[in-house]
Amino acid sequence: MTMFTSMLAPLLALIPLFRISLCQYSSDQCSWKGSGLTHEGHTRDVEQVYLRCSQGSLEWLYPTGAIIVNLRPNVVSPTAARLSVCIKPLTNSSGTNFYLDLNGKLRLLLSEEGQAEGKVHCFSIQEGALSIEAVPRLDISRRITAFQYELVSDRLRDAQKLGAPCQPCSDDQMHLAVCTSDFVARGTIKKVNQEEEHSSLSVEISHLYRQKTQIFLSGGVRVRNWTGLIKMPRHCGAKAGEGEFLFMGAVRFGEAWMSCAPRYKDFLRVYQEAQQQGTNLCHVDTD
Repeated sequence: MTMFTSMLAPLLALIPLFRISLCQYSSDQCSWKGSGLTHEGHTRDVEQVYLRCSQGSLEWLYPTGAIIVNLRPNVVSPTAARLSVCIKPLTNSSGTNFYLDLNGKLRLLLSEEGQAEGKVHCFSIQEGALSIEAVPRLDISRRITAFQYELVSDRLRDAQKLGAPCQPCSDDQMHLAVCTSDFVARGTIKKVNQEEEHSSLSVEISHLYRQKTQIFLSGGVRVRNWTGLIKMPRHCGAKAGEGEFLFMGAVRFGEAWMSCAPRYKDFLRVYQEAQQQGTNLCHVDTD
């Protein structure tokens, strides 16, 4: 018996390591990949997951039990309380339901069936933590829950809602947008496609001031123009061929979303007036 115990001891020591290896954070703690196999025999286990970045992903293989996903930025700031979380499930995501957990009270955010649509769902951090609960099944081998997430300001989330108001940017908003937007580009609207929930604008860019990711593609080495798509609420009534604009906005899950689009001549007037008064927040090459 003593010999059997001594042979078994090294194998028993490996079990915790095996369980740990099934759940891993990325090196920057922006993403997490785990497995429900760590809950085997304990289907009611609840695991805490902490993600510290403004964007990342989660993948949960063979889901059992539940995980609580704590999405918080890595910095302490008063603005953190005014953040929203947006999640975009992969279309093959299944095996779980998503809830918001506020002081132990659960509210359904996204059902297992709804994940297949791959639509973006947003909620305020104040609404609770994200609780992902496995749907009980005898066979979990083909189930994977996976989604991307991004933290955005409540203001930006509201601007992308279906019923968001459409109104011109004020001079102050214009100044702030040109300095802080994910993309800033001067160009024209070539075509407007009406999608189910939003309008998609095909634009041609003559001057690209900034883009966080490559959403506008170059026409070639010898051609100094770019093309791309920008989304905005459908009811805003965007039309093609109505002059030159300064497009500004945010990139969400690889898509460009408009936040402000003054006519370029109006922006130029406001910018030059601020330049004379020395109140510009940043420099823009208007030559």
